Amino acid sequence: MRVDAVMIKQGLTTIIRWCKHQRIIAFLAFALFISLPLLFTLDSLYPLNLPEKNSLFARVVVDENNRPLRSFADKNGIWRYPIKLHQVSPLYIEALVNYEDRWFWHHPGINPFSLFRAAIQNVASNKIISGGSTLSMQVARILHPHKRSLWGKSKQILRTLQLEWQLDKKQILQLYLNTAPFGGTIEGVQAASFTYLNKSAQALTHAEAALLAVLPQAPTRYRPDLHAQAAQKARNKVLQRLADFDIWQQEIVDDALLEQVFSFNFRPKQLAPLLARRLLNHSNGQSVVKSTIDSDLQLALQDSLTSYMARLPKQSSAAILVVDNKSSAVKAYIGTADFANAQRHGYVDMVQDRKSVV
Repeated sequence: MRVDAVMIKQGLTTIIRWCKHQRIIAFLAFALFISLPLLFTLDSLYPLNLPEKNSLFARVVVDENNRPLRSFADKNGIWRYPIKLHQVSPLYIEALVNYEDRWFWHHPGINPFSLFRAAIQNVASNKIISGGSTLSMQVARILHPHKRSLWGKSKQILRTLQLEWQLDKKQILQLYLNTAPFGGTIEGVQAASFTYLNKSAQALTHAEAALLAVLPQAPTRYRPDLHAQAAQKARNKVLQRLADFDIWQQEIVDDALLEQVFSFNFRPKQLAPLLARRLLNHSNGQSVVKSTIDSDLQLALQDSLTSYMARLPKQSSAAILVVDNKSSAVKAYIGTADFANAQRHGYVDMVQDRKSVV
């Protein structure tokens, strides 16, 4: 009888525990049932300002090798060249993630340890010196700017969670690649790479990848065309940290440290400007329009024509059209001798204007 009593007692205890668990599960299910419609409602009332839903990208016409011929900034004068994640050098992705946000692929958008560390640093310094932002949080702030305050940080966290809810990590990282600030009106790694390095973000060296990884931290102070020494010092810090983390071998980092950061004076590309405008007008809204132009040939002919025109009257103009006989592809297109020069009729496309043909 004692054994039966013990067994009955254990059975009752199990049933009670099961009932308690069932109540907890029922409560969680009810809370989820109530909260999901609320979250969907808030998401619809306060949607994310995603670039795909706006005309945030510059429009650019590129040559046969995807090098920019002419770019057309957005309505705010910002230069952003759209780029996909797979089109960016893996070296840049390694430098960016391991320097900015090592746990990017694992956290839910918010890294509590980073926020706690930033809070301690700010309290100790009696001023804001760190925000503890992850890459996801930086994207959220780019899409929805806010003041550096406790309320602003709270809104940034909520937007970050919303971002992580709607997009996966690769999509969030791609947003960063396209919208991160790189100084002045330059935004996005592709625009920055062409602007400061005169190359695609797909062809970066270790040193160049480290430079572009750190530049958004202080896009004005680290601009290589304005503050080359500061940019090099910041870049070297990134390189050494990547070596300390065993992301890149020390020998590779030592070689990269020898590369000097040069100052580049940015001037927007104006190769084949009249053709670029014409192609853009017939592009059905594409952000990137590819042509068959050979940039090297285009630039060489443009320089030759400029030298030749120096010997002619100021009111004269000229045009050059080079076509590949086998493919009929246009390899060079110079519609005017001096684009934007009113004296030389710089806005008249003499390739198209029949009245200009002699």
